[in-house]
Amino acid sequence: MKNKRREVALQASPEPYPDFPLPTPEQCRAVRDDLLALHGFPEVFAPYRPLVAGAAEPSRSVLDGLVSVLLSQNTTDANSRRAFASLKSAFPTWEEVFNAEKRSVENAIRCGGLAATKAARIKCIVRDLMERRGEICLEYLRSLTMAEVKAELSQFKGIGPKTVACVLMFYLQQEDFPVDTHVFRITKAIGWVPIKANREKAYAHLNKRIPTDLKFDLNCLFVTHGKVCPRCAKKGGNEPSRSFNASYPLTSYTCPLEYKTTANSSAS
Repeated sequence: MKNKRREVALQASPEPYPDFPLPTPEQCRAVRDDLLALHGFPEVFAPYRPLVAGAAEPSRSVLDGLVSVLLSQNTTDANSRRAFASLKSAFPTWEEVFNAEKRSVENAIRCGGLAATKAARIKCIVRDLMERRGEICLEYLRSLTMAEVKAELSQFKGIGPKTVACVLMFYLQQEDFPVDTHVFRITKAIGWVPIKANREKAYAHLNKRIPTDLKFDLNCLFVTHGKVCPRCAKKGGNEPSRSFNASYPLTSYTCPLEYKTTANSSAS
């Protein structure tokens, strides 16, 4: 509980690196454009793009979204999708999940890995909602501020800052920038966060620096690039040199992190 309070407080804190000038808005736009030219916009993320005025609401509920993100922890996208589909097939409504034995929920999501832990967290979420609100629904979050949503979701066991940020960006269309393994590795590699930054401080820093209209596309493109580029995956342990060139880091490449390695080697 103490760690959860610390994380929530950090999310609400001001810029942790006010004297660190990167990324600039121009860099953010250039990197977005470069990655967009390389990958195109990832189809898997297209349904979650911020809705235009007058567009229909997304078909997936906020609670569906939260559980989907929870199931994606420590597994592949394919396995998490199978686990969610299996859960909904076995228990079409959340009331059925509420009434089910934990072992039955566990069996339904076993294909996604860590079934015992994830089943316990899902059961905890639906139980807490029923006890606190009298219904198993999170649609009320759509009318809350970002800070209020963070406070609400952080009450649930096993729901940390990255999961909350993903729900905010993908399912509530709020201007947040989650920092997963891929985003953390790449933004650190191209010099957008200080070398010694941890993931929580990187999250706070990037959310202050990246223009809101670029957050969604940049995040999806970083995640996509981190997953599909074998060079980047192999270089995840590398750190940029302190003298990293602060000019546009991705404007010339076969791979953005190939450029990063060359730049850092020559700068050392």
